Amino acid sequence: MNIQNGKYYISDIDILDICNKYGTPLYVYDADTIIAQYNRLISSFDVKDLRIIYAAKALSNISVLKLFNKIGAGLDTVSIEEVRLGLLAGFAPDNILFTPNSVSIQELEEAVSLGVHINIDNIDQLEYFGHSHPEIPVCIRVNPHIMAGGNSNISVGHIDSKFGISIHQFPLVERLVKTLKINVEGLHMHTGSDILDVDVFLQAADILFTIAANFKNLKFIDFGSGFKVKYKSDDYETDITAFGSEISKKFNKFTKEYGRDLALVFEPGKFLVSEAGYFCAKTNIIKQTTSTVFAGIDSGFNHLIRPMFYNAYHEIVNISNPEGMPRIYTVVGYICETDTFAWNRKISEIHPGDILTFKNAGAYGYTMASNYNSRLRPAEVLIYEGKDYLIRKRESIEDLLRNQISIDI
Repeated sequence: MNIQNGKYYISDIDILDICNKYGTPLYVYDADTIIAQYNRLISSFDVKDLRIIYAAKALSNISVLKLFNKIGAGLDTVSIEEVRLGLLAGFAPDNILFTPNSVSIQELEEAVSLGVHINIDNIDQLEYFGHSHPEIPVCIRVNPHIMAGGNSNISVGHIDSKFGISIHQFPLVERLVKTLKINVEGLHMHTGSDILDVDVFLQAADILFTIAANFKNLKFIDFGSGFKVKYKSDDYETDITAFGSEISKKFNKFTKEYGRDLALVFEPGKFLVSEAGYFCAKTNIIKQTTSTVFAGIDSGFNHLIRPMFYNAYHEIVNISNPEGMPRIYTVVGYICETDTFAWNRKISEIHPGDILTFKNAGAYGYTMASNYNSRLRPAEVLIYEGKDYLIRKRESIEDLLRNQISIDI
């Protein structure tokens, strides 16, 4: 998003024009930014076989999935529904990795029937596969017992995490693999999200390489993701170039010792789509109290829950008055409980009717939206090759009632 002649644009399209055309609240995604982030990641590594598989949970609109398929990404999925969306978007089953946790055997069996790669994070389910599907190769998710991530809810590789098989259980895993002749094609690790310290990744790499040396039929090693993005201009982010250089050296050294080439896999979500997304909402009211000036908008945490759920920071810009005098506001929503997007934030003077735009709204925005308070979910727009496309209609009251059954009372 850039400002030209007092107006904000995305890819030469006036954002206010988009809001007037499609209404608010509204999610807007910039395909150029997604592609640039993907290419930035690809160019940061120096290995023979690098595979980037997009984490669908970050933003699962089928048009966005089609874009990732077109530019050559694979797909990381965590539910059978995401698997089916990926197939509908055109991904070949061989380019989809299914990495669920706490799912039923029936869901795993459905994934098997669809022909996608299966990632196991439970010893019981690994043993089940050894008995029921010895012919099907699997990946194993490792819990490295590393605390990492920007919030406790997105730290997933520590000792108390529900994810993965503990590194201390791998002697048992190795016995099961040998006894049941399980074909382990990959090892996977994901320590958390918003990781800033490159050394965390490198420490995890050493653990995973040590385990990988005991599995002789591997085709790939998957390091998950968790790269931190910038949430404001002076923010820090994961140094992808430095990380790419260091992990490439470690990986190439390991594959030489291993005796053959392997694929290096990453599964970023937020890194690829966060900065490509904008959430636009209209100001309903300005309310001054004895201590605070509230700007109340036509949305709430039912549409963007990250500030309330993760205490996440989203820069907010008044695109209706970009050159106005900055004032201090607390930006709140219309949900009937505490519903705050930003506390004491400096924003160009806001008036009722002004459009506020939240940056970094591409990841875990719409995908975590709900109908709380019986509110309708917003529309989504993709800017692709200089044109704006509606990729999801705004919900209606008919959508809210679609699966409800009214009985005679």
